[in-house]
Amino acid sequence: MPKVSTCLWFGKDAEAAARFYVSLVPGSSITHILRSPGNWPGGEAGEVILVTFTLAGQSYQALNGGTPGNYGTAASISVECSDQAEVDRLWAALTADGGSEIMCGWLRDRWGVPWQIVPELLPRLLADPDPAVAARVFAAMTEMVKLDVAALERAAAG
Repeated sequence: MPKVSTCLWFGKDAEAAARFYVSLVPGSSITHILRSPGNWPGGEAGEVILVTFTLAGQSYQALNGGTPGNYGTAASISVECSDQAEVDRLWAALTADGGSEIMCGWLRDRWGVPWQIVPELLPRLLADPDPAVAARVFAAMTEMVKLDVAALERAAAG
């Protein structure tokens, strides 16, 4: 069975980014750091080329590829949070030091990587069997930047 990983491109900060990410998400770790055996277009011998890591068991790679590309918004790292405190903790850490807020629970970290920080109740509320509940929750969500659990619950209650 092939192993699938998401590879994130960094200028020279792959190791710093991977260490930061694994510090934020429980059950995460760096599994391997590959250093260049010789000089290469992106750097010198001994410098980090690739960091393999997991976020809550999901496999990722961080590549030092020279000039970083633009991640766009077509893909993101989505983290389901158990409560508002976890949403707030991750939001603050990921938007710090040059990160930026987008909307509807989306943000970019300091390296430009897009993330979705989502309270676990949101998908449940959006799938509510009562279409009016789902519509109110959806309307509330679209007005938010960082998602607010209490406001989503109020919208669900009507």
